[in-house]
Amino acid sequence: MTNNAPAFTPSLESLGSHKVPDWYDDAKFGIFVHWGLFSVPAFAPSLGTIGEVFANHYDIAVAQTPYAEWYENAIKVPESDSAKFHAREYGGAPYDDFRAPFLAGLEQWDARAWARQFAAAGAKYVVLVTKHCDGYSLWPTKVAHPNKTGWHAERDIVGELAAAVRGEGMRFGIYYCGGMDWSFNPEPLRTLGEFLGSTPGGAYPAYAEAQVKELVERYRPDVLWNDVSWPGPVGAMSRVMAHYYNTVPEGVLNDRWAPSSWATRLLRFKFARRLFDSKVKPLLRDRAQKGIVPPKPPHFDFQTPEYTSFPDIQTGKWETTRGMSHSFGYNRCDKDADYLSVTRIVHDFIDAVSKNGNLLLNVGPRGEDARIPPEQIARLEGFGAWMKTNGEAVCGTRPWSRAESTTGEGLPVRFTRRGDALNLFVLGRPSGDEVSIRDIAPARGARIELLGHGAVAWRQEQGDLSIALPQPLADTPALAFTITSFGA
Repeated sequence: MTNNAPAFTPSLESLGSHKVPDWYDDAKFGIFVHWGLFSVPAFAPSLGTIGEVFANHYDIAVAQTPYAEWYENAIKVPESDSAKFHAREYGGAPYDDFRAPFLAGLEQWDARAWARQFAAAGAKYVVLVTKHCDGYSLWPTKVAHPNKTGWHAERDIVGELAAAVRGEGMRFGIYYCGGMDWSFNPEPLRTLGEFLGSTPGGAYPAYAEAQVKELVERYRPDVLWNDVSWPGPVGAMSRVMAHYYNTVPEGVLNDRWAPSSWATRLLRFKFARRLFDSKVKPLLRDRAQKGIVPPKPPHFDFQTPEYTSFPDIQTGKWETTRGMSHSFGYNRCDKDADYLSVTRIVHDFIDAVSKNGNLLLNVGPRGEDARIPPEQIARLEGFGAWMKTNGEAVCGTRPWSRAESTTGEGLPVRFTRRGDALNLFVLGRPSGDEVSIRDIAPARGARIELLGHGAVAWRQEQGDLSIALPQPLADTPALAFTITSFGA
């Protein structure tokens, strides 16, 4: 092999030699940004989580999900709440009409202000949706669209945010919806069978491959986050992945790259969809899923459970992703009570990190003025305040031999480790002047520090560790302790 030869070839064996880079494993916390034409109407019904909607409204679930970013499909289904809202508020105007107000809202956009907000929240990387299911590209793509001329922004939204994010010392990634594009396949989707069988064929696989390669070459994304599936066979998927690794050796790929196969092609036929739906509907009705865990493709660097997480330490790297409410795209129907509390976000984050995961927390800006809603800003600021004091106990750490314990009064406890230091987190507020951690024994002479306070006294009581708490105890979502010279 010459010095100019590519390091990776489009084979699964070659791709499998890629290792998850330390920067991604160290980062722990990233920001997802769902923002596009769908952010102008910004509507989805409030019928529960996506899992609850598929369990309780299967026959129309895809059009009734809480995901506001799926608005274009929802308004094609007359019986959906979104279609009724669209008729009432916009007189049934074409979805394409939202392009003008979205572009007008860009005049108020400050990419650097977004980047500063994300950095202050403790994010180490940012992933921007560059093309969602509606097919509208947020960069001045040179790849010709065979169906909709000019279906892209002339302003380089992707490039501006990439520069701003990197200017704040964070990594920049891109999301691309490879498995679905309604500008190629506009059929209304109601059921999961219809959804999975709607990946476009024809000119679309070559178009998607050309766009992803253009994004990779133009922006050198540190994360390449594909969604739903990949429209070509495994050879085409491998070709895109090898091109990415050879362009960005320190890049990472998510797990939503399931290539097309005879089974996915079969779902293009109505009889196969009806059979699939008849089998899946009762399963989801009887056991509503909390979230989504995508199937593993032939190659990936990290898994992406959506609105859920893994219960145990995983040997492979993973990243839980979710919106602050039930939607990724901004939903104007969401009130403050519909958003997660800062405490819940912190607890979910610590739980993921203790089990070898990251958190990719979504921000959904408004479409009409390019502003992040105040409810989301408040969560970013609250999370950032916790990270400023306690981030050293999560960033750059690895899982310990076990992830969980409890306090004597039943509060959850999580662990991370860096070298000979063990970090432990109490998820909640202990009621007394000390907290007892079950089944943990530091080495004699170990030093225990409460982050944000300093060294604290401790004692061993048989198999449990009792730690003295300062009084008054700071009001915080979770207490983080570092035990140095912990021992084995």
